Amino acid sequence: MGRVKPKPKVKKERQIRSRRPCKFCKEHIDYVDYKDDKHLRRFMTERGKITPRRITGTCARHQRILAAAIKRARIIALVPFVREYYR
Repeated sequence: MGRVKPKPKVKKERQIRSRRPCKFCKEHIDYVDYKDDKHLRRFMTERGKITPRRITGTCARHQRILAAAIKRARIIALVPFVREYYR
């Protein structure tokens, strides 16, 4: 029985996507208003979780500001912690 040579592994090339620009940076927004619940809900899932930056496309600075605004709106009860349907 002869030995079989293993096939050389082919590396898959990853597609490098260009990051979309941060919406807040593009519009020169420095402050995210926690009272604007319609705007905050766009950055939340149906279950009420904060959407990560890799999905929303926000920069790290604005993601931190956005998360703080969502948490502040939750405490004041402008935005629910969990949707009624999932309780």
